[in-house]
Formats: sequence, C-alpha cells, structure tokens
Amino acid sequence: MTPAARVQAAIEVLDAVIEAAIAGGAPADRLISDYFRTRRYAGSKDRRAVRDLAFAAIRACGPVPSSGRAAMLRLADIDEAIASLFDGSVHGPAAISQGEPVADGGIAAHWLVDALATSGVEGEEADALLDRAPLDIRVNTLKSDRETIALPEETARTHAPQGLRLRHGTPVEQWDAFRDGLIEIQDTGSQLACLAVAAAPGETVIDLCAGAGGKTLALAAAMENRGTLLACDTDRPRLSRLAPRAERAGAGMIETRLLNPQRELDALADCVGRADTVVVDAPCSGTGTWRRNPEARWRLTPDRLERYALTQQRLLDIAAALVRPGGRIVYVTCSLLDAEGSDRIDQFLADHPEWSADAVDLPLGRVRGKGWRLSPFHDGTDGFFIASLSRPC
Repeated sequence: MTPAARVQAAIEVLDAVIEAAIAGGAPADRLISDYFRTRRYAGSKDRRAVRDLAFAAIRACGPVPSSGRAAMLRLADIDEAIASLFDGSVHGPAAISQGEPVADGGIAAHWLVDALATSGVEGEEADALLDRAPLDIRVNTLKSDRETIALPEETARTHAPQGLRLRHGTPVEQWDAFRDGLIEIQDTGSQLACLAVAAAPGETVIDLCAGAGGKTLALAAAMENRGTLLACDTDRPRLSRLAPRAERAGAGMIETRLLNPQRELDALADCVGRADTVVVDAPCSGTGTWRRNPEARWRLTPDRLERYALTQQRLLDIAAALVRPGGRIVYVTCSLLDAEGSDRIDQFLADHPEWSADAVDLPLGRVRGKGWRLSPFHDGTDGFFIASLSRPC
C-alpha cells in the first residue's frame, strides 16, 4: 500500500469505528482486524501503519467526528505530512477542499469534559487520559514469583507486589511464561484494586462481575488456591473465557456461575449472607481506560452514564445481600467520574446506614470521597475508583 492508500484505509476504518461507537458496536481493535480480514493484500507493515493512523486520529478528536475523513483531517491539521497525502491518487483520499468539515479537538464532548472537571480531573490530568498506556504484567504466585522469574526482555518493577512493566507492544502472549501461566497481562491499577480486596486463603469470595476473569485470577493467587472463589457474570461468552485461563494459571479453586440480568440473586440464593468479601467490579463508562480504548469516550452519553450509575447501585445492593455479618464489599470501577465512584458510595451508605466505609491505603493513589482514586497522570496506571465497605457483625 502507498502512504496515501494507508490514509484512505484509516479513513474507512474510522468510519466503522464512529458508527460502532454511536450504535454501541464492536471496539476499534476488532473492527480493524475485521477490516483487514477481507484485504489479504495488506502486509503487516500496512496493517500496523493503518492502525497507528486510525488511533492517532481518534486521540486527536474530542467529540464524536462527523466522519472518518473529518477525523483524519483533524490529524492532518496537526501533521502536515499527512495533509500532503490527501492527493487524489488512485487509492488515496481525495484532495482537501476548502471549508470541508474537520473534527474538533479536545479531550471529549463538552458535557463529559465538564463532568470530569467536576470530578477533579482537568488540565494535565485530563490530557493524560489519552496518552498511550504501558504494558503491565502480573507474575502468578501459584507458579512463580517476581524475585525469581526469568523473562525474555528487561522489565521494571511496579508498585504492585507482583507487577512488572514492559515497553508498549511487547509480544508477551508469545512467551513461554505466558503460555505456561507464569504471567498474566494486567494493568498495575487493576492489580492494586485486587490488593485492596485483601482476599485470604480459606475465605469465601464472590467476584460478582468477573467478566473474563483477570481480577479473579489475581484473587485466586492471593488466596493460594484455598477457599471458595465464585466468578459470576451475565455475559456467557466473556465468562466462558475464564476456564482455560484458570487452567493455564493453575487456579483450580475457581467456580463460575452464569447470572440472569435483573435476576442475579435467583442464581445466588445459596450464597446469601455467606461471603466474606464480595467484589463489585462494576460495568462503567471506562473513562480510566481511554489510554487503551480512546474511542470509548465517543460511546458515552449522559443517558448511558445514568444507566451505568443505576446498574452500579443495584449491584451494590445485591452484594450487600451476599455478605455475611462482619464481611465486606470492595467496589471497583475503572472510571474517574464521581457519578460512578464516590457518589455511588455515598448513596449506598445512605440506603444502608448500618454499613460503614473503611479506609483504603494503597502504594499509589489518593483519597477521593469515601474511597480511593488511581489516575494515569499521578500514578501511571489506568484510572480506578476503589472503596471498601463493611457490614457490622
């Protein structure tokens, strides 16, 4: 592909990304893979170049662009070398016309920028949400240890007890250590959220929104494969990915349970009042993960944010029913919006006055409301809000 053809391909990818963001469709990475599945003529360098162009344009735009071309023209305003590739060549984009639409820059839509500012995220801290994220891994203590593990590339220790950091794009999934379950890809912020759970061997822990099980695997290691660890989710395809990951990690203690949306407690009736800890890693806007998924900010609307908040509150209520007297809820969202963090905890405590919020103290982060916040700017991690809640004995 010529450089101009790569720009045109990126425009076509961006059209698909914009459409999916508005409709709630597939993420950008998957759309890019789908695009090249039918274009076998594109080599690995072409695919990488198109992907880099598409993501650079996504990061350069604030609100949702009107089109892929408008998004790429925004990038062309920043980089003259790209502007010169709008040359009207056979497979390249048409020449730039005077006055044609160019996407706006910025962090996000104006309402979302205001919501972040109200939540204490503005200026350089807001800008950092669109930086590129590093690649973090967690050493699986069921099979190895950070002190002794040998890896093909140089690593730097993170503030997580078993965390290591590598350069972006390191092919970790091709390493024997990954295939053998000695390491897992997991952001340091996510590892610290698991540290806040303080799961101990022999306990009964319920991961209420386990997804594909990244945090569940970390909890199994913390529990030394002893006790009860129940991974739950309403998403069958995501939950089904946990079993092979657990087998690879040697985490034989994990049980999975598929829940029906809006009827979660029906499937958990045998667990009511029995859990030492319930982890609520709640569905959220993902504002803390924009470094990895920058198009996610185009998916968010005020109505969707409100629906997330309602879901989060309902999940906290479900968790409260599962916890034994003296037990805990650990609430986690990868969001920096107070509407999904400190506001939810305040509402929970108002609805459940017998419960109390415990202090969270991690190697990184700072207090936010009655919880704890990690952010890309201050901590070099994904953005997280973490709160610990105790039920009286």
